[in-house]
Amino acid sequence: MNDWWYRNIVEPGKLPLLLALVSFVGSFLVTRTITRLIRAGKGPFRNISTGDVHIHHVVPGIFLMLVGGFWAVAAGRHGVGPLYAAVIFGIGAGLVLDEFALILHLDDVYWSEQGRKSVEVVMLTAALVVLVLTGFTPFGVNDLTPMERHNRALFALNVGINCAFSLIALLKGKLRTALIGMVVPFVALVGAVRLARPGSAWARRFYRNRPRARARAGLRAFRHDRRWTGPRRRLQDWIGGFTPDRAPPPR
Repeated sequence: MNDWWYRNIVEPGKLPLLLALVSFVGSFLVTRTITRLIRAGKGPFRNISTGDVHIHHVVPGIFLMLVGGFWAVAAGRHGVGPLYAAVIFGIGAGLVLDEFALILHLDDVYWSEQGRKSVEVVMLTAALVVLVLTGFTPFGVNDLTPMERHNRALFALNVGINCAFSLIALLKGKLRTALIGMVVPFVALVGAVRLARPGSAWARRFYRNRPRARARAGLRAFRHDRRWTGPRRRLQDWIGGFTPDRAPPPR
């Protein structure tokens, strides 16, 4: 176990990233627990306000991210400074992304249907960091041999192709596939070759005069959503505490 820890975490310099991930997930879970207790009127926790202004936890989150980020830049790669900076940054990132939907909509949608985006973004971010920790490198760089990495033209071509796959998947309305495909190129390739989702930029541009393609894309999206929307929402409800079947109380 000690050999694995040193070989895979300490030696490649991934310990700060691991600490950032643990503090990020822990910050999100603690924050969600506290907000659910506040919503239920249980425990000693209360909303923080100054006058008539409700202070959302994204505010201290941004401050912690700034402190952690600048500290990491100033501390370099040696000593314990990067470790402390990683923990502070992870805590701040958890607070900020827990209210990602609020930032996106510029409205307090924390307990609404739109608020599910926060939980989804946190899960996706954690998954991407785990992939990087387990050895994947963005845009398929990990698939190159040391000799190929020294060949700048081949290196740039590999990165460019994988980036193009992710971009096409994004244009096809497949955000999750595009983001994961940045780390696992095969995922981006699958998203790039499959039909675009209805309403995506790709569908509006290339399916405009292809009614059969539009119909196939709509049918595939309907089947996909019917199969996965229910389980995904149950997972989001379990993590985030949503109850969209009734009007949310004020937070």
